[in-house]
Amino acid sequence: MSSSGGVARRGRPGPWPPAPPPQPQAQPLSWAKRTGFQSRVSGESVAIASASNSGQVSLPRPAEAPSSDLESGPQARPNSALPPPPAAATVGNAEQKPQPPPPPARTRRRDSDGGRPNGQPAPAPLPQLLEEEDDAPERPAHVKYELRDSPGVFPIAVYGFQHYISMLGSIILIPLVMVPAMGGSPDDMAAVVSTVLLVSGMTTLLHTFCGTRLPLVQGPSFVYLAPALAIINSPEFFGLNNNNFKHIMKHLQGAIIIGGAFQVLLGYTGLMSLFLRLINPVVVSPTVAAVGLSFFSYGFSKVGSCIEMGILQLLMVVLFALYLRKIKLFGYRVFLIYAVPLALGITWAVAFVLTATGVYSYKGCDANIPHSNNVSAYCRKHVLRMRSCRVDTSHALRSSPWLRFPYPLQWGTPIFSWKMGLVMCFVSIIASVDSVGSYHASSLFVATRPPTAGVVSRGIGVEGVSTILAGVWGTGVGSATITENVHTIAVTKMGSRRAVGFGAIVLILLSFVGKVGAFIASIPDVLVAALLCFMWAMLCALGLSNLRYSAKGSSRNSIVVGLALFLSLSVPSYFQQYGLHPSANSSVPTYFQPYIVASHGPIHTGSSGVNYILNTLLSLNMVIAFLVALVLDNTVPGGRQERGLYVWSDAEAARRESAVMKDYELPFKIGQAFKWVKCIGL
Repeated sequence: MSSSGGVARRGRPGPWPPAPPPQPQAQPLSWAKRTGFQSRVSGESVAIASASNSGQVSLPRPAEAPSSDLESGPQARPNSALPPPPAAATVGNAEQKPQPPPPPARTRRRDSDGGRPNGQPAPAPLPQLLEEEDDAPERPAHVKYELRDSPGVFPIAVYGFQHYISMLGSIILIPLVMVPAMGGSPDDMAAVVSTVLLVSGMTTLLHTFCGTRLPLVQGPSFVYLAPALAIINSPEFFGLNNNNFKHIMKHLQGAIIIGGAFQVLLGYTGLMSLFLRLINPVVVSPTVAAVGLSFFSYGFSKVGSCIEMGILQLLMVVLFALYLRKIKLFGYRVFLIYAVPLALGITWAVAFVLTATGVYSYKGCDANIPHSNNVSAYCRKHVLRMRSCRVDTSHALRSSPWLRFPYPLQWGTPIFSWKMGLVMCFVSIIASVDSVGSYHASSLFVATRPPTAGVVSRGIGVEGVSTILAGVWGTGVGSATITENVHTIAVTKMGSRRAVGFGAIVLILLSFVGKVGAFIASIPDVLVAALLCFMWAMLCALGLSNLRYSAKGSSRNSIVVGLALFLSLSVPSYFQQYGLHPSANSSVPTYFQPYIVASHGPIHTGSSGVNYILNTLLSLNMVIAFLVALVLDNTVPGGRQERGLYVWSDAEAARRESAVMKDYELPFKIGQAFKWVKCIGL
């Protein structure tokens, strides 16, 4: 009667019987079609119940998201609103029908909670990384082989090789920047490259077995590059003439070992589990982005030494990575996966042809005369340009032996300096923050659930051990999880740790072939600089992509991230330019000027060691970004949804799920002997 009475009171009678009112189902959002999201009105209670049983925190219902005000705090509860008019309430109650039960959840692990953003089993996922295919925009991204999958011997070999080739630039380019800055010869560079391949393979296997057990490649990290350059350009190393490479390398080894030992304590004492409460996407995003932005003074300044080859290299890698990224050959996106090696190979071949045909010639200038002794101004400029453009300037490939065995302490006994060691200790914290973001993002692709806080702490401890190994062998920088891992997993769709382990074994074998390291060491400097421009830009983008876990429309987050990024450029610029005269330190190239701040910084106390530490740390972009974002994000009020807090799996709930245990527990039941140690995870 109430429904018919309601129709009779309408101003204009409609058709009989009256059309049912529209269902109270939210319209698809702009990203719903792209992610394949289908609304399930009656499934929220089931999802929320499962979340409470597993120790996860669920997001609010998506239907309430458009009307929520992120700036005014959490929404009021539904029962606190004013009741509807009696007639309208009666009509709504009479016409509402019970919804059918939701369909059973799929049992495949790639559709489990780990595939949803931030690890939260909310009924409506937030936007996530999608497959870049125009023909299937409604299917969310997933991997072909997940964490514990074993596709077979041949696929493991193919995918393992593909995984490492796609990350080639991140593994080999750092020694090509550091060794020349230390005054090393091409033979020294070849030896360091071989050492990097060996240590990267060993530490990747160590992390796969004893760390988080996620398919993450370990290697030289760009986080350690800026502080290493600052140590290389320390005042005590000015004026060195003989064996300056080995002398500086031994100081770097000592600092790296101290930083690695501090990271071991941070992980295995459980301090990292407590520190995780302060690390959120709003902190990780500007910190990682600042790592890429910090090298802007090096990038194009070095490319300009041979502008045509540098521009060609940069255009080729952009062409393959962006314009041709959707083209498939044999079912693979060859151009996207192999953008860096393809662009390098083509540009290197062009430079070889120009060198062989005489286009790049010295034109009567003697290349063996030192630059300072050359009386001709034309020859001074021309010889420097030809050394950047020609491909035969490095004799490492001819002089290098076929077999080389990198061994510990090959550069000599490390020299320990407390001021350099404390700088590396603080840098190891930032490397841990970078790794935390990689752990969480990669686990959403390949694992059942995100790792527990104990597993994260265990992974940081293993990274500390890896950094100690890098210091003992002498790679020049610490070892950490390479940030490009997440991008590589998303592109190659390969998340099997067996394939990553196979690739690590291949790296170890290649490190024993001396010609491989020499071949990499012979890459022209200008091509290295052009590739680094792309790699650092991608590193910055990967850092900012962590914001997808937070409320991107929040002015709070925008101000925090923007202020952290701006101050990360402005404050170090003040330290780097303070007291610096244009005629001073002329022996240091202009692109290394930002790293000599320890000799002229604004902080002057009674202790030269304190001056060194503070001036060096505050001149690093990533340090300023980290400190600003850490303080603001943890003091400015904001809700959990707005901040996008990382949600880690609960340890007790994870132990009740066999799939999670198989993902993260230590192999061979090693963890059974360490159950009493809560900080090593499962």
